[in-house]
Amino acid sequence: MTANLPAPFAPLVSGGEGLNRYPAEPRDLAARMAEIYGVPADEVLPVRGLTHGLELVFRLAAREGLKVEAPDAEPYRALLALYPAGAETGAVIVRAAGAPEAVAEVAARVAPALLVVDEGMAEFAETASAIAVIETQPNLIVLRSLSLAYGLAGARVGAALGQPEALARLASVLEPWALPETSVRLAMQALDPSRIMETQARIEAVKSERARLVKALSREMRIDAGVGPVIVGRPAEIDSVLAALGRYGVAAVRDGDRLRLPVSAKAEENDRLLAALGLAAPGRPHRTGQAVRDTKETRIVCAVDLDAIGPIAISTGVGFFDHMLEQVAAHGGFSLRLACEGDLHTDPHHTIEDSAIVLGQALKQALGERRGIARYGFVLPMDEAEAKVSIDLSGRPYPVFEGEFRTPFIGEYRTDLTAHVFRSLAEHLGAAVHVSVTGEDDHHKTEAIFKAFGRALRQAIRIEGDAVPSTKGVL
Repeated sequence: MTANLPAPFAPLVSGGEGLNRYPAEPRDLAARMAEIYGVPADEVLPVRGLTHGLELVFRLAAREGLKVEAPDAEPYRALLALYPAGAETGAVIVRAAGAPEAVAEVAARVAPALLVVDEGMAEFAETASAIAVIETQPNLIVLRSLSLAYGLAGARVGAALGQPEALARLASVLEPWALPETSVRLAMQALDPSRIMETQARIEAVKSERARLVKALSREMRIDAGVGPVIVGRPAEIDSVLAALGRYGVAAVRDGDRLRLPVSAKAEENDRLLAALGLAAPGRPHRTGQAVRDTKETRIVCAVDLDAIGPIAISTGVGFFDHMLEQVAAHGGFSLRLACEGDLHTDPHHTIEDSAIVLGQALKQALGERRGIARYGFVLPMDEAEAKVSIDLSGRPYPVFEGEFRTPFIGEYRTDLTAHVFRSLAEHLGAAVHVSVTGEDDHHKTEAIFKAFGRALRQAIRIEGDAVPSTKGVL
């Protein structure tokens, strides 16, 4: 998909005849960002992160002899407005500007100057974005970043959002080939629909963990207001706190009398921070695994947590298969998130088989050394059908499948792929998986198999101690 961008964007998307040699064009990135941010594609200008967006503002101010302001008063902390020549100021920059109504009020007050709002942490905030008032404020530009929310801090990719005329002013001072091809490709990958489910889950986890940490840390130090994966605290004895954190391997950054503390999406990592300060005892880490598969046929992200019962979220585009994977997780007693963008226009084969591969890989990673697990595990009747699934989490793959289906499809799910699913799971999980099923109704038979597999997993992954369940001492 390619957006039709106005002429001022030409330096970004074309280097002239013979120079347009980058296959991953920023026009495609602009179109994808437009979908993410909920604006038209011509209201997106990809930039190299927030600092580059601000740099363009200062370039424009220098070229036109304008002045830049950055007021330091609530609710306009870090707003930026760019004023026309002859005015008292040329630009005003604001961060965490508050409600969209407050931004609109400032934009109207400084018009026709450009008002630039820094929203680099917007995904972690509870307040609404200033994007909501772009359509009514022709002088408003909102800066967004992919660094923290989308894991692209090293790639330096962001966007300036605004009406086309406002963005055209910034684009007029944009250098040719402003975004490296590698950064564009990484950004397109990070914003792929297959990644969004996991990204949203990680953002929500950071928000939840931040609230938990702030509550605990407030007993020991003053905490500055803020959002995102960093907490700024002001401990009374900053040197002793740094030393305690260092002993637990927690990285913190000192800034005068302030301490920047990391917030992880993983509770066990945050527990280590609290344990270092004597605010909690370190618990047993959750057994988590994540797997990614990108091919010409499928793009899949899968995450499991064997020690959490939720969330469970499946999106493969094959409704019945989604339901079956939900059964595996629900009966297995673990959290599972899996998103797949597959070539369903040809056939569901690749989506179904590759999703099983990725699930097996994620489960294998989560099991780790398989220390303390029960290892073995199930017979499950469903009406007239009966499914038997035996598992040995031995590390040695061996699939066995006994059963037949007369119905070729259940919805868009191909029943002949059920054997492929469990073969892929066995091979990539590293387990002996023996399946047999009898009955009359193919829907019941299929569902019984997936439920029985979940129950078998529930038994086999259960922690019973600390030893590896093998006389060899290793699985």
